[in-house]
Amino acid sequence: MLSKLVELWRYRELVGNLVMRDLKVRYKNSVLGLAWSWLNPLLMMLVFTVVFTVFNRAPQDIPHYPVYILAGILPWNMFSASVVGATASIVSSSYLIKKVYFPREVLPLATVLSNVINFVLALPVFFVTAWILGVRLTPWVLLVPVVLLVQVIFSVGVGLILATLNVYYRDTQIIMEVLMLAWFFVTPIIWDVRTLPEMYWLVGIAWPLRRLVYILNPMASIIESYRVTMYWGAQPGPDFFARTATTAVVILIAGYMVFHHYSSSFAEEL
Repeated sequence: MLSKLVELWRYRELVGNLVMRDLKVRYKNSVLGLAWSWLNPLLMMLVFTVVFTVFNRAPQDIPHYPVYILAGILPWNMFSASVVGATASIVSSSYLIKKVYFPREVLPLATVLSNVINFVLALPVFFVTAWILGVRLTPWVLLVPVVLLVQVIFSVGVGLILATLNVYYRDTQIIMEVLMLAWFFVTPIIWDVRTLPEMYWLVGIAWPLRRLVYILNPMASIIESYRVTMYWGAQPGPDFFARTATTAVVILIAGYMVFHHYSSSFAEEL
């Protein structure tokens, strides 16, 4: 694994070129260009704010609801685009794989990194909205890069697994587009996990429902970490964050092992 990481580092210029390619393709022939990285989360924030404050009342104990929404929408958009893009990255670049040798993991990695850049470009939207609505930022917001690193690790791991599956089963990409929508709604982005009961009785057993949301859904934990630092202005619980980071690393290692095991036969399958 260490030798593969060294090889990947030698191809860092290729990663950079692929990241720039993805960014150029994303905004090619677009009138507003990079401004869409700001307008997209703003429009989503506006839609959900209207839905949950006009048609369906938002919880009264969530002040500055638009800022609350943005703190979840921004990292989710990055994750969703990263996973969907990484899933298709190997198949869509089959012409390169058949002609030139390079570490295949460069492709999903470049997709994730291009979405990280898009996330960073969109962050000013959150800070400006928070300032306008009077949300006070605290020094804990400086932990955002640490949370971002954990999310990148998790996203790359998931992307490696799905990119491998998509080579052998092309339905993976289609299925994931549907599953990502379902994943969005079961993740506390537009709703507050506190609306769920602390305990839920099922088949005579008391289940810690709120804890299970975070344990079974790593993105719920990651988004909560963003919210704690950016919206609530507090410190993420060390044990809570350590569990999230550990899960992300385990997913990355598992994803790398699966990808490395099958990557030698990608050209044949494509």
